[in-house]
Amino acid sequence: MSTKEPTEADILRPINTFTKKYIILYGAAALGLVAFLIAWAYQLQKGLIVTGLGDWGSGGGSTWGLYIGAFIWWVGVAHGGIILSAAVRLLGMDRYMPIARLAEMTTIGGLSAAGFYILVHMGRPDRMVTSVIGHYHITVNNSPLVWDVTVITAYFVLSATYLGLTLRYDISRLRDDLPDMFEPVYKIMTIGYSEKEDEVIDRMVWWLAAAVIIMAPLLLHGGVIPWLFALLPAMPAWSGGIQGPMFLAIALMSAISGVMIISYAFRRAYDWDHIITDDIFRGLLLWLGFFTLLFLWFQLQANINGVFLGPTNSAVAAEAKMAHPLYQMAMAMAFLTLVYIFLQAIRPSLFSKKRALVASCAILTATLTEKILFVVEGFLHPTFDIYANTPGTYFPSAIEWLSLVGTAGLVALLFLNLSKLVPVVELHAVEHMRGDHEHSDDATEPEVEA
Repeated sequence: MSTKEPTEADILRPINTFTKKYIILYGAAALGLVAFLIAWAYQLQKGLIVTGLGDWGSGGGSTWGLYIGAFIWWVGVAHGGIILSAAVRLLGMDRYMPIARLAEMTTIGGLSAAGFYILVHMGRPDRMVTSVIGHYHITVNNSPLVWDVTVITAYFVLSATYLGLTLRYDISRLRDDLPDMFEPVYKIMTIGYSEKEDEVIDRMVWWLAAAVIIMAPLLLHGGVIPWLFALLPAMPAWSGGIQGPMFLAIALMSAISGVMIISYAFRRAYDWDHIITDDIFRGLLLWLGFFTLLFLWFQLQANINGVFLGPTNSAVAAEAKMAHPLYQMAMAMAFLTLVYIFLQAIRPSLFSKKRALVASCAILTATLTEKILFVVEGFLHPTFDIYANTPGTYFPSAIEWLSLVGTAGLVALLFLNLSKLVPVVELHAVEHMRGDHEHSDDATEPEVEA
């Protein structure tokens, strides 16, 4: 554990430094986003048929593919991020306070990417206005798409409010050390601020965190999103009450993995060994192992029930998924990651930040692969197999692969821009850690004999 005391200067370092590595990373992220925007423009010109998702007559009968799979995955990352941050505040998990804001920003980034996928998959973005917003009072009652839009919009507003409230404290106290060029932004963010509101804000944030935890199994990744699939009777691969818990476990796995990767990047770039400590990574790995264990158990339950309980259409869908090499690869990656987490828990010498980083990447790859297969296999094995003779097989096109690059670039740009605007580690976290250091120093100070 580092004995160096965290200071305000530490959390201001990303704002006040400008390095060549930052420029290179910014350029790479921007290039990835622009590449996808160009590909999307081509798709808008030619139609979704360039992806093989145009109608039932292509892709072997699959009209949903990587777009919807990645949409579910990004929503899971986002919802898991806000749940992680809420748990830190609500349950008093002060150990993880240095990464709470990074988790909140992960939520904003994940929801932005997920919302982008809705526009991309609609084929014509103007339908968002003509079909969704213009007739919302009708479509909200019977359109799963509108449920998605509603939930994502609601949680984007909730997450942005949650983040904005905690930033008021930091900006007001660090204002003299923040860039003058962003003065108008800071003024808007701290309108009407006074120190008297700090206690009120703390209570508001606590109640927002409580709302997030309560609604996680209802309106987050344990509720609306899995209901959109599980309640479709013609798709046996999607049915079952296990989908809600499964989606929620995947959300938390993906979010913890993403936060670990982002935390590692900031720690390495800005010498934050004494802020984002090894203990945080060890703790996150244990939580990752717990939710990975739940995920594998839920997969086992779904497969056993699908294969042996029936009916026949469910058995066919379950067997086809289990036989798919990519599904087997994803489950193997999750299982091997779980084995590593278990081994490093009983033998701490096996732990290293780089291994934790590899484990996080493996989990993100496994969950993304599982979600894409979940969507595609659901379409390929319906109850009424009227598209059995549909030619071809579904495989993501170059445009679809570029969408992953583009949305990853979008999220990276969000972090790169926010890190130059506001502290990505809360001032409260620094103050808390400083108090712990002072308490530790007092405890170890030798007594002077009278």
